[in-house]
Amino acid sequence: MCRSDVKQAVLAKNDDLAASLREELTRQGVTVVNLLSSPGSGKTELLGRVLARAVERDVPVAALTADLATENDAVRLARSGAPVQQVLTDGLCHLEARQVRGHLEGWLPADTAVLFVENVGNLVCPASYDLGESLRIVLMAVTEGEDKPLKYPTAFGSAHLVVITKTDLAEAAGFDEAAFLANLQRVNPGVETVRSCARTGDGVDTLLAHTLAARHAAPSHRPPLAPHPHGHHHHTAATTAP
Repeated sequence: MCRSDVKQAVLAKNDDLAASLREELTRQGVTVVNLLSSPGSGKTELLGRVLARAVERDVPVAALTADLATENDAVRLARSGAPVQQVLTDGLCHLEARQVRGHLEGWLPADTAVLFVENVGNLVCPASYDLGESLRIVLMAVTEGEDKPLKYPTAFGSAHLVVITKTDLAEAAGFDEAAFLANLQRVNPGVETVRSCARTGDGVDTLLAHTLAARHAAPSHRPPLAPHPHGHHHHTAATTAP
């Protein structure tokens, strides 16, 4: 079997497990939200604000947060009062469905309504792996550049929702929001965007509302890992065997 066939087999196995996990969690009333971004986008801080707001409103939420090393993000997110568990990938640059399933067993509270999965900071490998999510959110800070969707079309093209973060820095960074939105629409026509700033709390309520809405109806936009509109092939990084 050639290397490309092995990669496709790995992805196919992951997709089957993800579909099974999504069906199982949906029956339990749990909506999974997969958060993707580059390192430094402010994803952890914003997620912490969303978790805290959910706790304030008595919405039962939980979070898995993934990193190659350290439990720093889990400690930060746990301050929200929500159940949080760290996933250490031991060098793997993305999460897979088997890892999510393994960490949920015996841990996820029975009444959980929304499970947030903070993926490894990376817009390449994680974009090709379905984790059993019902909602895929891609975040990008205003400091990252307006052409980001064109550079990472698989990630942005598979998003149900795109969140612009650190908007308080937009003017200082010279961020051209109109150009960014035009580029985003090229790879993902019709996708909705949310502007956010974790420092001020802007966008937190809107983001929470989107996740809660996903509990009652599948996103009307497009499913995770839908084909890129211009025929872009998903990056298929080799991975470790289960």
